[in-house]
Amino acid sequence: MFLNLSFLVTLCLLIGPSLAFVKSSPSSLTALKSPIRQNDKTSVAQLSPLDFFETASNVLADASTTSSPDYIPGTSGEVSYSRASYYVILGLYLTSFPGLWSVIKRSTSAKVKRKTFVSKGENATGGKGLREQAGEIMAYMKANNYEVVDAGETITFRGIVQRSTSQAFFLVFCAAVGLASLALVLQIQFQNLELPGIGEPNWFFLTLLSPYAGLYYWRAGDRVDECSIKLEANDEETENSIIVQGPEEEIERMWRTLEWQEKGMVKVPGLLEA
Repeated sequence: MFLNLSFLVTLCLLIGPSLAFVKSSPSSLTALKSPIRQNDKTSVAQLSPLDFFETASNVLADASTTSSPDYIPGTSGEVSYSRASYYVILGLYLTSFPGLWSVIKRSTSAKVKRKTFVSKGENATGGKGLREQAGEIMAYMKANNYEVVDAGETITFRGIVQRSTSQAFFLVFCAAVGLASLALVLQIQFQNLELPGIGEPNWFFLTLLSPYAGLYYWRAGDRVDECSIKLEANDEETENSIIVQGPEEEIERMWRTLEWQEKGMVKVPGLLEA
């Protein structure tokens, strides 16, 4: 008798200060009633003190959690999101999605750039004359399967870049990832959509279109690149200027191999350079 009385007093002390929380959360009252309905309409009097105390503790915990100023919606199992944020992110995604087609399309053509580089001239210490510089460039271009098509004031080289199997597989992978993300967005946006004759569509079947990206690249065949180079020297012949126009990747590889320096730029030695 003494134990039951002390238990009821303790329970009243716990429930009394928390009535405000329970009133502010209707779901908490439902949670308090649900265990009684689920257990064949067991009355409160038939519950053991430990079971009743556990039920009351769970209700108080839920009520205090959802009523706390630090409570974050969506962290306790319910669905909660901002429609404005959702549609802003959706708009940004739809705006950036055409970039996938741009990547596939640009794979069949080179990005042409025009840059000017400088090197030490004939009268500079360790420099080279224009003839020696031209021979060095000629040897480099022939080593990379380029042929001379015009040898006037501006030397023009032409080379064939063969199709790459790794590039084709890379494009298929990019297309698959992009279409899978699109399928996920469509599945979230059109959850209850039913098409006549099909029913509820499985948007992830869109990823089956990804091999066509590699097929598009492969059918374009080998790529023909042109690179034109013009050599000039200053009046004192202490500096040579090399004006190069061609594919950006080839220009980048060329100036690093031949140890040129871009005009107007200062080379900063790396930490590991002697």
